[in-house]
Amino acid sequence: MAEQPILVAIDIGTTKVCVLIAEMGERGGVDVIGIGQAPSDGLRKGVVIDIDRTVQSVANAVEAAERLSGLKVRSAFVGISGSHILSQNSRGMVAVSGRAKDVDRDDTVRAIEAARAISIPNTREILHVIPRGYVVDGQNGVRDPIGMTAVRLEVETHIVTASSTSVQNLTKCVQRAGVEIDELVLAPLATAEAVLSEEDRELGVVLADIGGDTTDVAIFQDGSISHCATIPMGGRTITGDLGIVLRVTPDAAETVKFKYGNAAPLDVDPDEVLQVTSIGEETSHGVTRRHIAEIVESRVSEIFDFVGKEIEAAGAMNRLQAGLVLTGGGSLLSGIGRAARDQLGMSARIQSPSGLGGLTDQIATPRYAASSGLLLWGARNWPAEEDGSSARSLEGVTSRIGKIFKGLMP
Repeated sequence: MAEQPILVAIDIGTTKVCVLIAEMGERGGVDVIGIGQAPSDGLRKGVVIDIDRTVQSVANAVEAAERLSGLKVRSAFVGISGSHILSQNSRGMVAVSGRAKDVDRDDTVRAIEAARAISIPNTREILHVIPRGYVVDGQNGVRDPIGMTAVRLEVETHIVTASSTSVQNLTKCVQRAGVEIDELVLAPLATAEAVLSEEDRELGVVLADIGGDTTDVAIFQDGSISHCATIPMGGRTITGDLGIVLRVTPDAAETVKFKYGNAAPLDVDPDEVLQVTSIGEETSHGVTRRHIAEIVESRVSEIFDFVGKEIEAAGAMNRLQAGLVLTGGGSLLSGIGRAARDQLGMSARIQSPSGLGGLTDQIATPRYAASSGLLLWGARNWPAEEDGSSARSLEGVTSRIGKIFKGLMP
């Protein structure tokens, strides 16, 4: 019996590193068999600021997942995000080369390469080139042009670039932890695999993954991504505000945020009083829960203000019928869905990851959306072997050729 292929996902966040190990079934299912998590304090705003600490966090999380699964991690799909990420749409055009003028795979690759030929600074590199749709002899809206007769083929792509130094530092951290990288994947793209349906993408949707220091935003229209950005604020920003105003430690502020905080102050009893002990004081003092909610609301409102600006930048106002999907640890804050609906004027829902099997009861929470999505991304882009089989063991060598061409295929 052939060994089942193994997938590994590493989500390196600003508050935690999460590692998932999964086994791919014969029918394409993905079953989680290992989970590892470790505190992370080597990143700020999605960028590595302390290599040694980040390496240790990754190594600790990998070791925990290995113990649970009984397998040794050799390579992984790794998420990347941060304010250094930029994206743009680009169009490429080629003449169909075959004698019969039938579009083949080579024509689509050449068109995508033409779209890829954009001018970027030498301090940046391309992470993804994602086909959004094709135009065949002036006919728009073609999803798969292969086999169609045409003279000219055009493709609309979404190109994601990143700071070369940020990519190199993240890569260095993972490799020093003893893990090779199958592919660096833009975190919100991976997250979308786990929390968005095809219908969401077709109708138009904005995804907001609220992490520790950042909020990743991705906008999908007509079935594909059209815009992505990273907002330099997240759940830890709210915690910091509570810590300053209440004069309590970060741990105490985090507890207050999730236990008593609410992003919709009108839903909170204005007469409910909590006892809080500030730093340096021996006795506690009373704080109304409504006041705590108002502190939370002010920062949440600022985050959604930035989300609204990204929607405007994408030209997607009033075009997102599926509304807003919230995920990530920050989406677990009480009242955040109502706050989003009131401020952005669209439907909003909190979404946990789906599409995986195995140990799903342990990861069925928005906190694991990005790492779950990385597994699904890896399964969808699994490189096929020459004999047509997609099997590859955890001990196998990373397919670099597959990695290069994943970003080029529609």
